[in-house]
Amino acid sequence: MASRTLISAEEYLRTSYRPDCDYVDGEVLERNVGEKTHGTVQKKIVLYLAPRETELGICVFPTQRVGVSQTRIRIPDVCVTLGEPAEQIFTKPPFICIEVLSPEDRWARIQQRIDDYLAMGVPYVWVLDRSTETAYTATPSERMQQVTTGVLKTLNPSVELPLREIL
Repeated sequence: MASRTLISAEEYLRTSYRPDCDYVDGEVLERNVGEKTHGTVQKKIVLYLAPRETELGICVFPTQRVGVSQTRIRIPDVCVTLGEPAEQIFTKPPFICIEVLSPEDRWARIQQRIDDYLAMGVPYVWVLDRSTETAYTATPSERMQQVTTGVLKTLNPSVELPLREIL
């Protein structure tokens, strides 16, 4: 069995990774990114939401480091905050964390990410799967559910993401 090399959160934060990696309990974990389809969906999300920032009082960030706990830093494909955060690495829960699935992603790993976001206090987690043209939403009160209306939505403020424009 191969041994794992654990590093401190401080060392992780001092190091640059390309593409950026998650930090989970002392381990640096690669994320499945870099494919054109993945990047295209991520870009469409940002391009759709960014022009609405002022109107909705939100800020949109692609691949932003989010400290979900003392020992875990996740990097959602896109996150949305209410207002402009003052911190460089977010320690306050974003309003929405969005994950775009890659063909190599496994639901068990995605579920761990979702659980981390919800445990941190993120009100909305959205997961988009381009290969099946489906989307899912999770909130602290309602676990993962497939979106059947064609629109991902939040309340207070009302943020809407029509899937036909993204997928």
